[in-house]
Amino acid sequence: MASLRQKGYQQIRAVDIKPVEHWYQKFDDVENLTLDLNQRENCEVAARGAADIYNLAANMGGMGFIEKNKALCMLSVLINTHMLMAAQKYGVERFFYSSSACVYNGELQHTSDSGDRFTAPALKESDAYPALAEDGYGWEKLFSERMCRHYMEDFKLYTRVARFHNVYGPWGTWFGGREKAPAAICRKVIEAKLSGKNEIEIWGSGHQTRSFMYIDDCVAGIELIMNSDIVEPINLGSSEDVSINELVDIVEEIAEVRLERRYVLDAPKGVNGRNSDNTLIRQYLGWEPNKPLRIGLKKTYAWILQQYQLRECGAAGVVREDSFADHR
Repeated sequence: MASLRQKGYQQIRAVDIKPVEHWYQKFDDVENLTLDLNQRENCEVAARGAADIYNLAANMGGMGFIEKNKALCMLSVLINTHMLMAAQKYGVERFFYSSSACVYNGELQHTSDSGDRFTAPALKESDAYPALAEDGYGWEKLFSERMCRHYMEDFKLYTRVARFHNVYGPWGTWFGGREKAPAAICRKVIEAKLSGKNEIEIWGSGHQTRSFMYIDDCVAGIELIMNSDIVEPINLGSSEDVSINELVDIVEEIAEVRLERRYVLDAPKGVNGRNSDNTLIRQYLGWEPNKPLRIGLKKTYAWILQQYQLRECGAAGVVREDSFADHR
């Protein structure tokens, strides 16, 4: 919403399953609606009169949520299917779908441990097939990609699909069970520092590797892809890989604290390694996500610290985020 407003768009409709008073960002000049987009009739309300649709809605979260809620993640297929149907019905001009790196073949991500980190294979777009996506969430994303493709082929609907790689930053989920690793690590470091316990729990060995894309890069990439000639799904992610232990190192440096690490080896931890191969997006756009992780984490840490302090003070309007689906 903020980006579209900055570019001068004056008729913007934002939809979330959460009540508006619980949104982190809302604007008086935006039509803010609380709707469950699993329901077809609500998708029609959202699509009616729209020129462009950006479908970012899904039931999702970090690995702890994804591994324990596979059916719920799969049910997000209703959102994209009903949104595509509504887009066709009301003559929407363009449709953007946010897919995920979880569509990639899991066998390509069982890498070897090199001592203190797993290698992180750079996954290119063709690595989604032969298909062996993340159980539940990844299969739903892969199916919805195909739905976009067939609506483009059969009904000439302009569709664009980006495979997000671990988006993070301010204004995102940071507690309640749905948060991703950067937000979870920031919160855990804050809790440890302010409580004086000086200990942090890490899921797995900490050797797992990922790349993390700052939200500003994600928003810029969405706009570029939406306005491009790219008809196939394309990676949208940083190619700066980091181990979970290295991620903790960076957040500790930002917080100016050193913590004792307690590893929970049987906790959900996902694949060993995953990174974004950005060859194709560079070829198409001459651009790729480029915000250094350390800079993005510094901004994210500062925002989560502010939110944590507000929550601890009992600020009005702060609620448990696991009470609602994450449909930002």
